[in-house]
Amino acid sequence: MTSNKRRRHTPEQIIRKLAEGNMLLAAGQELDEVCRHLEVAESTWHRWLAQYGGGVSPVNRSGLF
Repeated sequence: MTSNKRRRHTPEQIIRKLAEGNMLLAAGQELDEVCRHLEVAESTWHRWLAQYGGGVSPVNRSGLF
């Protein structure tokens, strides 16, 4: 029996995956292929883009480093 536990990603992991995914998209891969490579759902990809946008974490936006 396999377990399908939900995986929580840290903000750093999310930003890293968004950057990698954007590079793959720029190289011509389709979004479904990119999401499969990153092991995330397309809905998760879109949510992360809405939350983290251009790769700027909420902490950095507030001016805290």
